[in-house]
Amino acid sequence: MGAQWSKQIDRQKAVMAEKNILRELQERCGSDYPGSSWHPTDRKNWMSGLDPNKVHINEIVWPGTHNSATNKIGIKIITRPFAQCQSLSVYQQLVCGARVLDIRVEQNGKVCHGILTTYDVDVVIEDVIRFVSETESEIIILEIRTEVGRKDPPGFEKYLWEQLGELLIHQDDNVFEKTIAEILPRRIICVWRPQGLPVVKEKSPLWSSVYLRDNWINTDLPATKFESNMKYLSRQQPVTTRNYFYRVENTVTPQPDNPVMCVKAVTNRIHGYGRLFITQCFQQNCVNRLQIFSIDFISEDFVDACVGLTWARIEGMA
Repeated sequence: MGAQWSKQIDRQKAVMAEKNILRELQERCGSDYPGSSWHPTDRKNWMSGLDPNKVHINEIVWPGTHNSATNKIGIKIITRPFAQCQSLSVYQQLVCGARVLDIRVEQNGKVCHGILTTYDVDVVIEDVIRFVSETESEIIILEIRTEVGRKDPPGFEKYLWEQLGELLIHQDDNVFEKTIAEILPRRIICVWRPQGLPVVKEKSPLWSSVYLRDNWINTDLPATKFESNMKYLSRQQPVTTRNYFYRVENTVTPQPDNPVMCVKAVTNRIHGYGRLFITQCFQQNCVNRLQIFSIDFISEDFVDACVGLTWARIEGMA
């Protein structure tokens, strides 16, 4: 018992030390960068506001959400705090400015996170279609994967084709160099990542998982995650020379050996340092590699941080 208690004290000390590292880095370096003061006048239509004729797909810094469809997962108060990564619906996230969605499914077609399930994936598709119908030039990256330890929903590829149809931007290496205007009226890059089924074939309306990469690490230590994100990002090719999307997740994950298991309390350790990460990308000369930037509990400020950097790239400032 005493050894376990001592271990918990050491874990809390480690968390506090890492929170201090990021706090002191922010105090020392600030969070200003080219585009940091730029804010979209309409987050629901921020791509339209940047001019679809000027914005190339590989120039965009895409604000994304992690475990996007978990706003109603589990049982409120009882199990939800341990799996909920977003408080807004998928539609509300898109209106807020998110343009990359991370959806996990299981064999019965329900959205899930770990062992907990929530509504049918139909709810997600309906939210996406509703948003697309209300906007003209907003492009969405919709990643749908079978959750780890779960089975693939049968016939899911066909389901996605039938539901999204003409909205789908087909898998094509040339997409990255095109402008938004050149891609329209198609609006959705759908990445399907099954567990047991073969990868999506070339020229499919759906994109293979090789086109969306990341280097997620399982930690609740904020400075460790921050530094890992920077390390792996710096190893990528610049966005203008690669034919895949690369995601950085500004999140940390509850650990079973730590008494703090609620997602929000844990992820708040790193949540407010999105702008600091972009600033450090400039200082470490890897800002030209940053592309998808995702977060738990998305905020308007996080969206503005990404859109501002996108604006700076278009204007030749970054």
